Amino acid sequence: MSDAVLLFSGQGAQKVGMGKDFHEASETARTLFGKADEALGFSLSSVMFEGPDEELTRTSRCQPALYLHGLVALALLKERVGNLNPVAAAGLSLGEFTAHAAAGTFSFEDGLKIVARRGLFMEEACEATEGSMAALIGGDEESVKALADECGVDVGNFNAPGQIVLSGPVAGIDAAVEKARDHGIRRAIKLNVAGAYHSRLMKSAQDKLASELAGVPMQAPAIPVVCNFGASVVSEPGEIRLMLENQVTGSVRWTESIRKLVEMGHRTFIELGPGKVLAGLVAKIEKDATVYSIEDLASLDAVAEQLG
Repeated sequence: MSDAVLLFSGQGAQKVGMGKDFHEASETARTLFGKADEALGFSLSSVMFEGPDEELTRTSRCQPALYLHGLVALALLKERVGNLNPVAAAGLSLGEFTAHAAAGTFSFEDGLKIVARRGLFMEEACEATEGSMAALIGGDEESVKALADECGVDVGNFNAPGQIVLSGPVAGIDAAVEKARDHGIRRAIKLNVAGAYHSRLMKSAQDKLASELAGVPMQAPAIPVVCNFGASVVSEPGEIRLMLENQVTGSVRWTESIRKLVEMGHRTFIELGPGKVLAGLVAKIEKDATVYSIEDLASLDAVAEQLG
């Protein structure tokens, strides 16, 4: 039996053409893409397959695109690996919603709609504020927190040891990039993003998402899901809603989330999404972990063969 933790990609992993080969090769995939286009009232599949890049990169488009891509990849993997046994799930930021859908917390369509709304709310918050983000390489958590406090910004992501992202007003991020070396941080790179995700500048999006989440039918997930905000397993619907809501302005504690899964005894992970970003992060967090990455038909078939 192939026991594995499912990991789902976050915003930034998207690329034009994602999922197109799944759609061409599989009736199951075509059905899911069709359901998604119908649920959203526009052709998300066309944006994924054809772009243009500026359209797919929009927060309101890339979030549902990654959600859909992850769940299509999982459906096709399950068809190919009959003894696949997902033992837990997690996702980076937006990917946490995909993880819950995979675990049965809410339906495919309900999850897709809420993710599309989340993306729209975050897009609106980006347009209404002047925010930015910066990746810090080679700094410890305490140094980064001290720098964030000094510059009036938030820690957006604890992605891996020595790889932390700051988020906040443009002036604060510029100051943090300038002062990073004073705090013993090797490199600070300003990111090309639409706004300050996972910071207090996303408060309007968090409030709107909370209202939407209140109306989404949820049940306890069938497998443990580790949340970003608490880096803990959440199973009660009220707590799940709160974690998904708090995640919009709160830090993504990915390092701790993976360590939590390792503590639970898991060493085998399957990343579902473009780009192999999560495999790189997991390798930095836990040297003994094995990560299989599925982003297209070729990698799906290769992983299915290894697991089968």
